[in-house]
Amino acid sequence: MCELLGMSANVPTDIRFSFAGLARRGGETGPHGDGWGIAFYEGRGCRSFHDPEASARSEIARLIRQYPIKSRIVVAHVRRANRGRVALENTHPFSRELWGRTFTFAHNGQLKGVKRLALGRFRPVGTTDSEHAFCWMLGRLEARWKTLPRPTLLDGAVRALAADLHGLGVFNMLLTDSRTLYAHCGKRLCYLTRRAPFGTATLIDEDWRVDFSKETTPHDIVTVVATQPLTRDERWIDLAPGTVLAFRLGVPDGDEAGAAVGG
Repeated sequence: MCELLGMSANVPTDIRFSFAGLARRGGETGPHGDGWGIAFYEGRGCRSFHDPEASARSEIARLIRQYPIKSRIVVAHVRRANRGRVALENTHPFSRELWGRTFTFAHNGQLKGVKRLALGRFRPVGTTDSEHAFCWMLGRLEARWKTLPRPTLLDGAVRALAADLHGLGVFNMLLTDSRTLYAHCGKRLCYLTRRAPFGTATLIDEDWRVDFSKETTPHDIVTVVATQPLTRDERWIDLAPGTVLAFRLGVPDGDEAGAAVGG
């Protein structure tokens, strides 16, 4: 399957460390060589990069690894194609405007029969089951509310829609509306939250070690979500299948202290 990477933070944060580990899995240390993409949020604005080339060999991915874009919310994906050909239009993450916000979505897994779900005005550009599922979710949300709802109301709706898609197969998902990062575990997804006292971390897929105590302030909170752990010396928490977590400013919902401290 594909691999996902998400980040939620309370301050603009550099994703290069985690992305370097993910990018190596795109055709070098892993088989996910059928394209990649990443989206960064700056307030309500969103900038994104996509490439059907394997991330381990992509010049665009090399640029991202060298350019310190700082963001509070990031969604990234490396693809191993199973539905839809290898093409730019089929690379995740996918984005659409709803209620004056840019929603971004990435998925791994397979959803049997998802294309039988009726769509509203949101239509896929590519041919993946993932993009169809995203368009269906947005259509259902728009039918329920004409303007942006409160975050807690949206939390419940996203959980219900994710549960419906979970019943169609494997649905590991990252979704954001620029305020909240939603993570749904269909089969495998994990996360960690880094906060003071910060420690060191070493990537599994690349020879890169960072002492976060030298890169952060005592008030920083950064949560990283991934399909599989990206570092070898931090405590990653596995999500149970069917679980949806909502992260705002780096903090998982229902866990004000932050559940996992890296170090």
